[in-house]
Amino acid sequence: MHAIMLAAGRGLRLSGGGGDLPPKALLRFGGKSLLRRHIEALRAAGVDRLTLVVGHRADEIQAELVAIGADGWVETIFNPRYREGAVVSLWTARQVLCGGADILFMDADVLYHPDVLRRLASSPIRNCLLIDRQIEPDEEAVKICLRAGRIVEFGKVVEGAFEVLGEWPGFLRLEPDLASELATTVDRFVVAGRGEEPYEPAIRELLLAGSPDRFGVEDIGGLPWIEIDMPEDLQRAREKVLPALGE
Repeated sequence: MHAIMLAAGRGLRLSGGGGDLPPKALLRFGGKSLLRRHIEALRAAGVDRLTLVVGHRADEIQAELVAIGADGWVETIFNPRYREGAVVSLWTARQVLCGGADILFMDADVLYHPDVLRRLASSPIRNCLLIDRQIEPDEEAVKICLRAGRIVEFGKVVEGAFEVLGEWPGFLRLEPDLASELATTVDRFVVAGRGEEPYEPAIRELLLAGSPDRFGVEDIGGLPWIEIDMPEDLQRAREKVLPALGE
């Protein structure tokens, strides 16, 4: 299994719009950077390799890889258009998506218990999203809606009839055919001039195209995790989520 992680953004919401903070992958919790935590969790879950899409202050991320001795296990791809939307970062990794391996896709700005990642990597569902049904999603949360156990809507704004609403922490697993299909979708977005958008609309298209049985979910309710977008997220990560990891 080949992991793709996006770590190119400037973290404008966390910095209050200034964009001067180091990459969020270098935020430290309990003496470890998020990047180091990701790599340890990926290796423990049996992932073979990580491709890291970098951009903003990429040299600092590369220095951290050297410092933790992971630069030989991690391939970095530089996104020169990192000031645009995250869909461009995913597009930058399109050759990896088409490389014939099972893909584990993730963002770099999530603090989580290693069992979150392990549950996805070991799932018998090869095309799988994680869902937390125990969290009440807010306006900024990316939501997954289920009806009869199938994904029927995905995104920050959702409509229509559904039975289950949960939050997506930004982790996705794809078998090779659907990974290639995602590469085609993000390429179409970028060619159409939609490079300022996030990647979620492209993933939504993939999820809702074809048979609803192509995808499944693994529930991570009860496991601690948080996506770090805002200053209040960072505070909660340090005060609530990190102690809950039991380290």
